[in-house]
Amino acid sequence: MRIATLDATTLEACLSAAVAAPSFFNTQPWRYRLEPDTVTLEVRAAPERSLRHADPVGRALHVSVGASVFNLRVAAVHFGWSPVVRLLPGPEDPGLLATVRLTAPAHRNTVKHRADLYPAIWRRHSSRMPFSDRPVPPPVRAELAEAAHAEGALLAFPGPTDTAHLLRVTTEAEHRNRADADRGTESRRWLHPDADDPADIGLPRSVLGPQDTREHIPMRDFTAERHPERLHAQDFETTPVIALLTTEHDRRTDWLRAGEALEHVLLVATAHGLRASLLHQPMEWPDLRRDLSPVPDHTGHAQMLMRLGYGPEGPATPRRAARVVPDTESSG
Repeated sequence: MRIATLDATTLEACLSAAVAAPSFFNTQPWRYRLEPDTVTLEVRAAPERSLRHADPVGRALHVSVGASVFNLRVAAVHFGWSPVVRLLPGPEDPGLLATVRLTAPAHRNTVKHRADLYPAIWRRHSSRMPFSDRPVPPPVRAELAEAAHAEGALLAFPGPTDTAHLLRVTTEAEHRNRADADRGTESRRWLHPDADDPADIGLPRSVLGPQDTREHIPMRDFTAERHPERLHAQDFETTPVIALLTTEHDRRTDWLRAGEALEHVLLVATAHGLRASLLHQPMEWPDLRRDLSPVPDHTGHAQMLMRLGYGPEGPATPRRAARVVPDTESSG
């Protein structure tokens, strides 16, 4: 097959889409390298932006990179390319997490996602604001589950009893995080004073959103210095819609696929006007993560807990400028 040429404008747009993906603490732990002869983008880990205490084995880093890969796929299709993805293509090179080779043209019958996800990339971001109690319609839930399944993952919407259990486990994880000095120091390191701060990585304090003073929904406190008595009561939803993303296995490739599934779900949710926030706290404690496994047989491995609903958009987090690492730089 003839190899087409990737122009600079399209490359920049694809990379801008890739870096718009969600990442743990907005660390954006990825970098990209273009192999122009084969029109292949290498997606590499950026270990200097990993979290030693909250993510010691790098699972969340892989999930974040997987989400970036999905955005890259969506953008490539939008510009008429057919992306061929390989996960962990070089066992001898553990920092190389994926390659995305662009072949042309893209055929609609080979694309595994709906056609309107590219504009959703720019509208999607986490909302930590209260949602309404408007239910998520069953057809929308089914489409979100199909999106996860297309990427090799499962998305479940637990009933009231199981939802209460998942929220209790998340609350326990949040309490542990606040009490852990190392994790508190680490999370505060990624906070910036306000949205006008020149930093293009981490979290401005203004995007953190309110806390649920009644602790019905365990929102993360990135400062680890929460004082409920100083906060105004917030009207968070009384019946939160919680979705649990799982994979059958728990290998590095599964973490990457979970990231692709997560972003596929989030973009479909955005296309339907839904907001989302990620309840990642229990994923950071091995025993609590196991407690999230689906009952009664506890099969599968929990990769992400999501809160979905209708509500305000909330402020967006900053992103680093899209760029490709030149061939003359180290790929480490």
